[in-house]
Amino acid sequence: MSDTSPRRIVIGDVHGYYEGLMTLLEAIAPTSEDQVYFLGDLIDRGPHSYHVVNFVRQNNYPCLLGNHEQMLLNIYTQKSVPTPILQAWLYSGGQATLTSYQSSNIPQDHLDWFKALPTYLDLGDYWLTHAGLDPSLTLAEQTSEQFCWIRDEFHSMKEPYFPDKLIIIGHTITFTLPGVTPGKLAQGRGWLDIDTGAYHPRSGWLTGLDITNKLIYQVNVFQNCLRTLPLAEGVINVEPSQITARRNKQRA
Repeated sequence: MSDTSPRRIVIGDVHGYYEGLMTLLEAIAPTSEDQVYFLGDLIDRGPHSYHVVNFVRQNNYPCLLGNHEQMLLNIYTQKSVPTPILQAWLYSGGQATLTSYQSSNIPQDHLDWFKALPTYLDLGDYWLTHAGLDPSLTLAEQTSEQFCWIRDEFHSMKEPYFPDKLIIIGHTITFTLPGVTPGKLAQGRGWLDIDTGAYHPRSGWLTGLDITNKLIYQVNVFQNCLRTLPLAEGVINVEPSQITARRNKQRA
C-alpha cells in the first residue's frame, strides 16, 4: 500500500445494508485523516436505511444525492402526492425504508439533510456524481434529473466529458452493462461505475474504492465475505458501441 496520506475512499450504493457497510469500513479502516465519500442511494431496498443515514450523518461524511433520496423527497415535500408516484417509490424499496424508520414519517432533520445533499463533488482529478451527466449539455445546464437518473446517454460517451477528471458514479449496477460480470467494476470513456449491486440477488457485493492506492474493497452482504483486489484486476472496460447497440436493439 502507498504511504500517501490521506486516502480518498468512495463508497457505492449502500441501499440500506448497514451491517455490510460496517463490515466494509472495518476492512478499509479509514483514519481521521482519510476522506470517505458516498455516492448516494443510502436508502431503500435493504433492511436498515435509517441506520445507514444516521451513521453517515453522524460522521459528517460527504454524500451525494441519489435518485432514491430524490424519490423520497418528492414524496415528503409535496402537499399532494399522486398515487402512482407513491406506489413507484414503495415498489422501488421505499417500503423497506419506512419499515427501518418504524414510521411513515421521516424525521425532519433527516429530510433537511437529504435536501442539502449536493448533486456532485469535484475532487480535482476525480469528479463524483450519482448517475452521470448528459454529454450534450454544459455543466451549468445539467440538473438533478441528469445527475441522479441518466444511464445510456452517459455510458455511451465516445470521449471523456472532462479531459482531466475521471467521473466516478453509482446508480447503474455494473453487471447490467454489456460484458460485465457480477462484482466487477465497469469503466468507459472518462467514467468508472462502482455500483456492484449490493441489494441484488445476482451480486450482493458492496464496493468501496480507495482511489489513492487504486484498491477495491468489497463485502458480500448475503455471504458475509470480504475481498480486496487491485483496481486493474477488478474492472471491465465497456465500449460506447456496446451501449449504443444494446439501446438500438431495445428500441427495435
